Amino acid sequence: MNPPTTPDVLVVGGGIGGLAAAFALARKGLGVRVLERAKEFGEVGAGLQLAPNCTRILADYGLLDEARELGVVPAGMVMRDALDARELTRLDLRDLERRYGYPYLVIHRSDLHGIFLRACRRAGVELLTDRTVVDYEHTEHGARVVLEDGSAEHAPLVIAADGLHSVARRKLVGDEVVSSDYVAYRAAVPIERVRENGIAEHDVTVYVGPRCHFVQYALRGGEMFNQVAVFESPKAKAGEADWGTPDELDAAFEATCDTVRTGIPLMWRDRWWQMMDRDPVETWVHGRIALLGDAAHPPLQYMAQGAIMAIEDGWVLAEHVARLTDEGELPPWDAALAAYEAVRVEHCRRVQSTARAWGELWHLDGEARLQRNAVLRGRAVDDYAFTDWIYGPTALTPDQEPPMFTPVPLAGARPEEPAR
Repeated sequence: MNPPTTPDVLVVGGGIGGLAAAFALARKGLGVRVLERAKEFGEVGAGLQLAPNCTRILADYGLLDEARELGVVPAGMVMRDALDARELTRLDLRDLERRYGYPYLVIHRSDLHGIFLRACRRAGVELLTDRTVVDYEHTEHGARVVLEDGSAEHAPLVIAADGLHSVARRKLVGDEVVSSDYVAYRAAVPIERVRENGIAEHDVTVYVGPRCHFVQYALRGGEMFNQVAVFESPKAKAGEADWGTPDELDAAFEATCDTVRTGIPLMWRDRWWQMMDRDPVETWVHGRIALLGDAAHPPLQYMAQGAIMAIEDGWVLAEHVARLTDEGELPPWDAALAAYEAVRVEHCRRVQSTARAWGELWHLDGEARLQRNAVLRGRAVDDYAFTDWIYGPTALTPDQEPPMFTPVPLAGARPEEPAR
């Protein structure tokens, strides 16, 4: 069947969030067209962590088996002190799967993107590349996007899934990105290159240290090994424009434990990611233009929920469109968008805010670091108080959103070791 000349939905942005939303809507019977600015669909980066709130949706889509095949289901998630390598706390991810009903997966970003790209093709989504959107406009019956070549596309609904530096966000909200002064380096290498480095092949390991952290886990059925090195940039703190450079990478991890220091030389040196987010906003829907994914709620990475939130956005919107549409009738777009915004804004605000706080916790130094370590060591491995609010079923209405966790103050904690 040929796609309609005017689709039901235009999705701007062919990343994971855009493709996931396109597939979610297409499987409900809608005509969807995706506009991607690059000449080919693809994703840059390395590993992604997919918690049960995401794998639950992949299962609903019939995509979980493919994700399992391309990714890895780790045995545990372990947090260690980056200076002395001592274990602080862990999650048994097999027990976590029993609790939430779905696995905790790690997967290469390009593999997850490929899963959604193939799913969109099977679902009949019209996928267009080399289409750079430069403006958004409201119309009487929907919205219109203007492309760089002067042409325009219109639809009853336009979804702006155009990322952190969203053109739609700039026009409709007008806020600025917020720099954390932290930068991330990544690497994905054959696992044979790191087997002698003291790694834990079957776990996700996070080393947290003063103004830095280091993440390791296997990818692609255990054949590759993913590493992420994140640190605070002194050049950024000093206001310099060129910050996060490789010389700062080496200096940031000089005092860390052997496993971390051994991993640093393997990091890609030709690219790095300055870590930025935006302050949460309460309005994502402007007429028939809806922000989605990083265009709506770009987080810092500490909760490992960025791509997940984007996937949840598309699932929630599609569920509301389907629920509210009577057979043979046009979708009640405004009602569906209102329902989407009513539940997703608050959930994502919680994740964005918690990610900022979690980053501060990871990067403590001195006495505060030791107090943090004592609190984490006191947590039982089967204590899910800090994950129930996020790993359970994705809420469709505000009343389904579970209560937040109760923070544990560090002030009363007794350090188990002298400060160093």
